[in-house]
Amino acid sequence: MKALSFLLQNIGNYEIIGRIDRQVEAITFDSRKVTADHPDTLFVAQRGTQVDGHSFIGKVIEQGGHMIVCEEIPEKCGCTTLPQDITFIKVPNSDIALGLLASAFYDFPSQKLHLVGITGTNGKTTTVTLLYRLFRQMGYPTGLLSTIENRIEDTVIPTNHTTPDAIELNELLHKMVETGCQYCFMEVSSHAICQHRIAGLHFSGGIFSNITHDHLDYHKTFAEYIKAKKRFFDELPETAFALTNIDDKNGLVMTQNSKAKVHTYSLLKAANFKGVIMDNDFTGLQMTINGQEVFFKLCGRFNAYNLLAIYGAAILLGMKSEEVLQQMSGLGSAAGRFQLIRNNEGGSAIVDYAHTPDALKNVLSTINDITQHSVNIITVVGCGGDRDKLKRPEMAAIACELSDKVILTSDNPRTEKPEDILNDMLAGVTADQKRKVLVIENRHEAIKTACMLMQGKDVLLVAGKGHENYQEINHVKHHFDDTEEIKANFDL
Repeated sequence: MKALSFLLQNIGNYEIIGRIDRQVEAITFDSRKVTADHPDTLFVAQRGTQVDGHSFIGKVIEQGGHMIVCEEIPEKCGCTTLPQDITFIKVPNSDIALGLLASAFYDFPSQKLHLVGITGTNGKTTTVTLLYRLFRQMGYPTGLLSTIENRIEDTVIPTNHTTPDAIELNELLHKMVETGCQYCFMEVSSHAICQHRIAGLHFSGGIFSNITHDHLDYHKTFAEYIKAKKRFFDELPETAFALTNIDDKNGLVMTQNSKAKVHTYSLLKAANFKGVIMDNDFTGLQMTINGQEVFFKLCGRFNAYNLLAIYGAAILLGMKSEEVLQQMSGLGSAAGRFQLIRNNEGGSAIVDYAHTPDALKNVLSTINDITQHSVNIITVVGCGGDRDKLKRPEMAAIACELSDKVILTSDNPRTEKPEDILNDMLAGVTADQKRKVLVIENRHEAIKTACMLMQGKDVLLVAGKGHENYQEINHVKHHFDDTEEIKANFDL
């Protein structure tokens, strides 16, 4: 239990109607969780993209709730008369208030460990996962918040979103603190920034990877997408570091108004953390970081940037360079990120989460750089339904440009018809390229066909789903794992 008056000290500007001398058992934005058995639950009415929580205030009161946070006074939220003995807290923005309240309710957990967030279009999962593994290997109790999974030390907690909601986020951080975690590495999505899911969190550092075409179904314009990412760095405290990729044309844009101490990393320019690629093949990367030569198990130019971000963050958190590089040299890839499977004939299959044009281009460019066009590259790729449609023809165009054979297939169609998505992708295929393209809607059959087409040391890329072990069709998730499909059709 927490005193309501204590929680309200953390949210700044508010108006209150009713008693303030109440105890709060829990906080929720889900009206169904306020019941007669749990009347001391504080309900926060949020304006969601699909549903406005203010329309459920009357229901919350009927169910026994008596503490409401909202942006409008009750008579404008479905209450015909002002209920007796109900406390209403009126705030300018319920989303921000939720984050601040949750932080206070869980005793400000982000202030009790080193929380480092990474934002950008590509590379977030690899970077936070490998930072988590690195710090665990160096003996530090560490937490992880990622697209693939959340972890409190060795305990795995399944995840549904890249960034959890504010209540779950603070609860997880609180559990990390209770477990003794000293560090937490966290993906910060543009959706979470816009929806204020990270409001009230104290970050010790922020990392920017890159920004390319993605999520325009939500942000509408690329400028708004950039603005969302930039807000994360604008709100970092003076005590934090901001580590940015200056080879991305928006790298310094991200940090130009940040109060945090800005540090840079680059493969092309002078930077605080400078890398040079010396050799790159499927076994890994030989490169120098700040003049120190190291071999890493990850391959590809895009992973060279991830490694620079990981190294830079570790140094800025006070780690010693020699130990960091020694431990980094043993790190493998995150699940579904350039995950390599070989067959008995010397052929290679790669499973990768690449679901944006830039990510697909990075992976295929890496494969082409390594193979030097000495073998055929077969790419299986689709696009998700109910998402940014503008990238569909671009994804197909990139696959055709950088592959010898392309199979367009279904990804997660969600509520869209797979054939409509495939037709959108085909719009990016030129007349000359059509001879190298097959359209096989069934993803199982597409991967099976691709494996049958491979000869000798050919390389197969199955892109888009990576670590996911399901295919979402009409709100139902059916088991489907690209890695399992490849192994079932590969001569291992």
